Amino acid sequence: MIKVKRIYEPWEAKDGFRILVDRLWPRGMSKERAKVDLWERDIAPSPRLKEWYKHDLRKWEEFQKLYQEELKGKGDLLNKIRELEREKGRITLLFSAKDEIHNSAQVLLKVLMNDKS
Repeated sequence: MIKVKRIYEPWEAKDGFRILVDRLWPRGMSKERAKVDLWERDIAPSPRLKEWYKHDLRKWEEFQKLYQEELKGKGDLLNKIRELEREKGRITLLFSAKDEIHNSAQVLLKVLMNDKS
């Protein structure tokens, strides 16, 4: 099972193995409070793509397509997350964006889930 969660939400045991999937460390978040098991910054969208998107919802559909294209070149990292899911049973992808629906972790989750079927 893989789910997503905003890193600013409190840690819960049911989170399982916690993977931060942002390129930058979240503002104001201590490492102790974050309880991150793995920081996989290289799976995040490229700085160029993030700069272009800037959380402009008018660009959301295009952002998803472009990020999915980037993820095609990161098969080793996708496989690493899948392997961790098999090994740990439960994975939580952590993100820092304020928008809990329109963010890169949701796109990553969709890619991971689509590849399972």
